[in-house]
Amino acid sequence: MTDEMLSAHSLSRQLMDQISLAKTYITVAKEASNLQFVAELGALVRREQSILARAAANGGTVVKEDAEKAIRDMAMLFYQAQQFRYDSAVTILKLKGQILSLEEKSKAEADKSTKYGQIAAEELPKGLYCLGVRLTMEWFKSAELQRKFLDRSPAVQSNLRDNSLYHYCVFSDNIIAVSVVVNSTTLNSKHPEKIVFHLVTDEVNYDPMRAWFALNDYRGAIVEIQKVEDFTWLNASYVPVLKQLQDAATQNFYFSGSGNRGTPIKFRNPKYLSMLNHLRFYIPEIYPELHKVVFLDDDIVVQKDLSDLFTINLNGNVMGAVETCMETFHRFHKYLNHSHPLIRAHFDPDACGWAFGMNVLDLVEWRNKNVTGIYHYWQERNADHTLWKLGSLPPGLLAFYGLVEALDPKWHVLGLGYTTVDPDTIKEGAVLHYNGNLKPWLKIGMEKYKGFWDNYVDYSHPLLQRCFMR
Repeated sequence: MTDEMLSAHSLSRQLMDQISLAKTYITVAKEASNLQFVAELGALVRREQSILARAAANGGTVVKEDAEKAIRDMAMLFYQAQQFRYDSAVTILKLKGQILSLEEKSKAEADKSTKYGQIAAEELPKGLYCLGVRLTMEWFKSAELQRKFLDRSPAVQSNLRDNSLYHYCVFSDNIIAVSVVVNSTTLNSKHPEKIVFHLVTDEVNYDPMRAWFALNDYRGAIVEIQKVEDFTWLNASYVPVLKQLQDAATQNFYFSGSGNRGTPIKFRNPKYLSMLNHLRFYIPEIYPELHKVVFLDDDIVVQKDLSDLFTINLNGNVMGAVETCMETFHRFHKYLNHSHPLIRAHFDPDACGWAFGMNVLDLVEWRNKNVTGIYHYWQERNADHTLWKLGSLPPGLLAFYGLVEALDPKWHVLGLGYTTVDPDTIKEGAVLHYNGNLKPWLKIGMEKYKGFWDNYVDYSHPLLQRCFMR
């Protein structure tokens, strides 16, 4: 029927145009509950469709008498539609109203989802609480467990400072998550006996974490555990974050939810205020005798041997990190307030962001370039939260600006805690990072990625069987 439809007097084209418009009027008439008109339009649509079907079956010839009568009848109904105020202008207004209504509903649902997701992400799973309690009991009733950490040989003590070994540091209050980091690193290492893990936790988890690592062996790797409360030099007179938390305005910003529109719930996540989260900026002071370390977050899984990270040439830079600027939302202007004159004067808004979670750190260069001092400078100028809102990444971007060596993206694959990641990228990745709220130890974690994490949890362990029902 192509030739016929291209004709200036095409009946088939008129029929098809009328059918399209009639379907729009049917939608509007249904909204107005005018069911009689809907039925009349529907009957004529079917009639015109039948005429076109017969024409297609008969070589493209439309029966003129049938088509003209149907076109006239439909035109009469269109005239009625205008009397019902179903003309195109009204239709557009109605559709706009529907779209706005749907957008408002969608926004409300998205806000609810964000709120409930944040609450779920902050909730301590019962299994982790149970494990902490049972491990605390094990620690205090077993002198043998305590001796494993308290009576270490001079050789082990020396290894904690031996720069020929592979030193990793993790700061966390999550026992099972840290266990996965250590287990996956050592199981995939070619030389696990050369690995030293430096763990820092808090007072509550100090004894249960020591109990867990005393009960389990990690292929000969050494595990050192400290608690942040013992670092007495980390006080409000030295650490800007701690000083700011004593300020009433800061407490109001993070905890009250007051203000013009209320502080967004994600800003009130305790992890952003935890000293364990900001401890990464004091690594050279915590380990004054070490030259190079690899910093790991507790929400990662290691899939390959990481030994080569310690021989990567950082070309005089302080940090080796995987850049995240493949998409525009990971550039500086998305993390920092570039309308502020201080930020605008010192930083390129399109500079490439990078990720914490797996970072190679040259502590000698760090000390020489006084990165901790730079971090303090920017934290002090952000007391009013006008340079950035929350977290440790924005001040990290400022403190390490111009001091980061880009690593091959295969070293650090991000996104398993909030988005879909290419399977081939996951397969090639050395470190998988569950950054985002959907952590693998939570019920809200993404099922398709939990297996990578579960591979390094021994659910047959008696304590885990008691605390985690699978």
